[in-house]
Amino acid sequence: MPTLLKDFATAIVAVVEAETTATITAQLMRKHHVGALVIVDSEEKSKAIGIVSDRDIVVQLIAEELDPSVLTAGDIMSDQLITASGEMDVMDVINLMNTHHVRRIIVTDSADRLIGIVTMEDILEFLAQEFATFAQVMTGMREHEFHKAAVAGKSYLN
Repeated sequence: MPTLLKDFATAIVAVVEAETTATITAQLMRKHHVGALVIVDSEEKSKAIGIVSDRDIVVQLIAEELDPSVLTAGDIMSDQLITASGEMDVMDVINLMNTHHVRRIIVTDSADRLIGIVTMEDILEFLAQEFATFAQVMTGMREHEFHKAAVAGKSYLN
């Protein structure tokens, strides 16, 4: 059974409108402990129109010595959004990230409304849990073999 994106994507997404200053955008990232904010339409708040990351702020503003109190999230956001359906399988999402060379993907529903975000870290955490479960299965299988052999009077030590 495939694991769907909606089963582990982060449903609470930190968002700002495009008119928000870059300074406030950075402060919101710090406040919410996130590396990116989704930019939403000022009238239709569930419609993602861009994404801005902490790297965008550093590369486009700080490195260029621009004033973050003058420029907005909309000025520095990436509007080339990579989105995924909540019904997408985790392996398809990994392939999508790889194809587009992105660390974050915005999750949308069938009406293109923002329902979450998934990061490489979210996927790594999910896969780590899956591998831990798999390791437990392997350990259980080995213990079952030893128990079966003991009941049958056999030893694997010889």
